Amino acid sequence: MPHTADKPVSPIITFYKRFRLFFRVIFAVVALSCIKFYIHKLDLEFLQLNSLFTSAISAAVFIIGFLLSSVLADYKESERMPSEMRVALEGIRDDAESFTEANRGYSPQPVYRALHGILISLAKTLNKGEHADIRPAITHVDELRVCFAEMSQRGMPPNFVVKLKAEQGIIRRCLFRMYHIQKIQFVPSVHILVQSLVTSIIFLMLTLETEGSPESALIFGLLSFMFIYGLYLINTLEQPFRKGRMSLDDVSLFLLREFEEKLEKVTDKTALEPTTKAD
Repeated sequence: MPHTADKPVSPIITFYKRFRLFFRVIFAVVALSCIKFYIHKLDLEFLQLNSLFTSAISAAVFIIGFLLSSVLADYKESERMPSEMRVALEGIRDDAESFTEANRGYSPQPVYRALHGILISLAKTLNKGEHADIRPAITHVDELRVCFAEMSQRGMPPNFVVKLKAEQGIIRRCLFRMYHIQKIQFVPSVHILVQSLVTSIIFLMLTLETEGSPESALIFGLLSFMFIYGLYLINTLEQPFRKGRMSLDDVSLFLLREFEEKLEKVTDKTALEPTTKAD
């Protein structure tokens, strides 16, 4: 399974992942700078600098900052989900092992298969670039109910069964929350407002009368870079689990990958294969 272990990454790929968004924005800024150059040469600039223009820039910066702060809250929440899932997964595995030690006739393989299926299904969904379908992972979470019922019939104390079901609920909640954050856009009307403002500001800067000096070109480039980068950054933060992208801005799932490796080390791999192939 290629996603279970982190392969060595070359410095060039790491550099590209880190500056991927930067390069995309730079290309857009260079293109706009070329358009601005020809507009100035053809004497198509017709707007003069005034206080209303600076006020419009300030308003756009404020609205973009508001949207970024709102999206960042969901991103920070997303960063906590892998650790919460890891704790719940570890708890279920530990309780299954402890119950097996006390009941030699019970096999924990169904629990291991369900836990392994959750991780495999989630990884396949994330590698598609978006949350296309999270139902396979939820199906494996539901399989744990059957495992818990068997443990209860074999004499597991009710308080331990309640604990296992609570951990199952944590996993289910994290998966649904990840799915919701990935799919739902934060206030679409605000996005339209910000996109309209950025487009309007860039148009105003393109048609603003300038002297054609290096200073004015530098200011135009910096302002364009700030607004365009803000739009790209909002889009990146809104879908923090798109692992198929070449980016370091996605939420890391190394805790879940480590647990998958740990599970495979203590489990008969052949017992995990049928669930993996079924997905």
